[in-house]
Amino acid sequence: MSIAPLTLQANYWESFELQDEDLEYLYNHLLEIETPLTSRELAEVLVKERIRFETEEIKKQIGNGATYFPKDHYKVGDKIRFPALKWEAGKIAGIRPGTNPEYSPFEVIEVEFNTFGKRAFASGVENHPLNAPIGLSTDDPALNLQTVISQHTKSIQAKLAEKFNAVPDLVQIAGAWFPRSLLVDVNIGHLNLAEAVLEMADGGPLPTRPILEQIELPTDVNLKLTEFSMNLALQEDERFDEVGPSGETLWFLQRLEPEGVRTIPFHLRYQTPSNLAALENTDLAADLNSMVFDELETEDDQPSRGNHITVSLIYPHWRSGTIPLSKSIARLLPTAYEAPRVNFTFVDEDTHKEFPGWVVRPHRYVFGLKEWYEEKSLIPGSLFVIKQGKIPGQVLIQALKKRPTKDWIRTVLVGTDGGVVFTMLKQQISNDLDDRMAIMVPDPEAIDKLWEQTGKARGTLEVSIINTMRELIKLSPQGHVHAQELYAGVNILRRCPPGIILQVLANQPQVSHLGDLYFKLDETASEE
Repeated sequence: MSIAPLTLQANYWESFELQDEDLEYLYNHLLEIETPLTSRELAEVLVKERIRFETEEIKKQIGNGATYFPKDHYKVGDKIRFPALKWEAGKIAGIRPGTNPEYSPFEVIEVEFNTFGKRAFASGVENHPLNAPIGLSTDDPALNLQTVISQHTKSIQAKLAEKFNAVPDLVQIAGAWFPRSLLVDVNIGHLNLAEAVLEMADGGPLPTRPILEQIELPTDVNLKLTEFSMNLALQEDERFDEVGPSGETLWFLQRLEPEGVRTIPFHLRYQTPSNLAALENTDLAADLNSMVFDELETEDDQPSRGNHITVSLIYPHWRSGTIPLSKSIARLLPTAYEAPRVNFTFVDEDTHKEFPGWVVRPHRYVFGLKEWYEEKSLIPGSLFVIKQGKIPGQVLIQALKKRPTKDWIRTVLVGTDGGVVFTMLKQQISNDLDDRMAIMVPDPEAIDKLWEQTGKARGTLEVSIINTMRELIKLSPQGHVHAQELYAGVNILRRCPPGIILQVLANQPQVSHLGDLYFKLDETASEE
């Protein structure tokens, strides 16, 4: 029978919950070091302390005299634990003399267990292998700092942040925490000077330290604490916007941010229709979402792998100079702990030209591509590539250029009466296109006037979808339309996610589903 060294419970860290004493320990740790720490850093501090504490408890457990050794003597009623039985505890129910000619006189103790029932063990035997000292497990992964940090830090961070958020005196900025009562005083005069510094830098972005250097805030006490205090004061003043990606704090004057960053661009605004029946065939929605990128589809768009992705435009994003922040695209772009807007740099992979980009996280779009679209002669349906940059804070972008040619392409025209017509015309094309998404828009201003209509002149979403379907079917020799084509066409006239289009189609009696994502319009069917 071998003795198992003492270890923590197998699920110790999986079931770990922060206690009040853990919170107190971390709070005191922050007071002691006088330096703000991130949730990850605090999690590591806590794990290290917990391992130290549990190790000491195990050592006490080994030496507290309640462990069974064959050499010891016991009495009825004693409670002892048995290392060879995975430290199961039992109560001595009886003692009798033992008989074995190979040993000196000894006793047999009868022990009752909850798990094993009644079992007998030798007592008072000096020479026995189980008398060897019991040590602490040296290979227990639950007591290995690096193993615990690599496997459990994220879950501990989340629990820690939840607890810290409930403590009024603890404040967070850029992922770091510190007690508010110990912050350096930053007054309105310092903030006014910070505004002037940022204004001289065209609004930003600027890191905190260059701002501090120009506003005469004392930094001789603790530079990290001074930076943290300044960051918090800026965050709590609505004039300033923290726009840095995760791990970097950058400041921008909110009033000097681009209009399309401060407010949702007109063509991206969308209101979900009410009383629309749910789509029964969810596979259709999944199939269509796999072909497009739409920030309004938050559930079905699954991130793809790799360090780049090829994107096709719809009219609202083309007109706004934006791209959707779908899950597939978002993983390639900078994000932040808390900041709703993240400033970064686009780099044209062909020309190496750099220009600013903005991730607008609350509304799930990326702003800053209007001039680039025009420079590259992109149209709705054009393809381009987004890649992760080699430098943090940079995103590579590349238009899929080709030799200019005249090709037949769907073209949208607006008549003098305001009517919309889709037709096939030869157009100059100098980029690769998604054939189902490509639509030439010769007169965007005329289209925009349709977007500005309201009420009856605007018409309902259902009418827009059916009218667009009718126009696109005219261009098909087979007399049907693919849902991806319809999605691109409807979004010429109004913002609408793909799933809503499928829901509308499923509830129109004159629309027939032909299989896959193809639909047909039966003009003779009742439209009631």
